[in-house]
Order: sequence, then C-alpha cells, then structure tokens
Amino acid sequence: MKRNPYDIIKNRHVTEKAQMLEKLKDAASNKSLARCESPKYVFIVDPSANKQQIASAIEEIYKDKNVKVTAVNTINVKTKPTRRIRSYGKTIGRKPAFKKAIVTLEAKDSIE
Repeated sequence: MKRNPYDIIKNRHVTEKAQMLEKLKDAASNKSLARCESPKYVFIVDPSANKQQIASAIEEIYKDKNVKVTAVNTINVKTKPTRRIRSYGKTIGRKPAFKKAIVTLEAKDSIE
C-alpha cells in the first residue's frame, strides 16, 4: 500500500543550523565548505518512515520543480525535560520526540 507523501513529510524544520545547511552550497569564502555543491534541506518526518519512503515523498511533493534526491540522513530526536517553576512548586513536563531527515538534492536542484 502506497502512503500519502504528506503523511510521511510533516513540515520543514527551520532552525539556524538548518539554514546553514541550506546555504553551504553558496559558501565560497571557506574552501572546505565550498566543496559542498549539493543543497541540503531538513524536514520533520513520520517516525515510522524509512529513507526510501522519505526520498520518494520529497520527489513526489516537489515534482513540479523536478528535484532528484541523492541522499537521506535521519535523526531520532529524543524527548527533553522542561521545568517551569511556579509559586507553589515545580511543574515538570517533556518536549515531544520527533524524527528529522536531512535530504541532499542534486547540485542543480533547489527548494524555495
């Protein structure tokens, strides 16, 4: 059974580190960074999705831009404890766990 690509790819993960990965292909000032010719994008994905499903879902979602995925790296981010101190005591909660995928495209492709 083929899954809907929007069930596999939840959304883009936009952080400072993710923005740096996207701009590596344009970094010409540093010689080691200038070798990174392929753009990389970070997405929040379904925890049960594998790399092949993620790659096919990205190509399906962005088929109008004709992108080709060359590599997918996945990371399972664990839960983190949060503490909020209130006047009557501590409230301890947890941030939810999620899975993120770093998707490498071909050198000529981009997602904007």
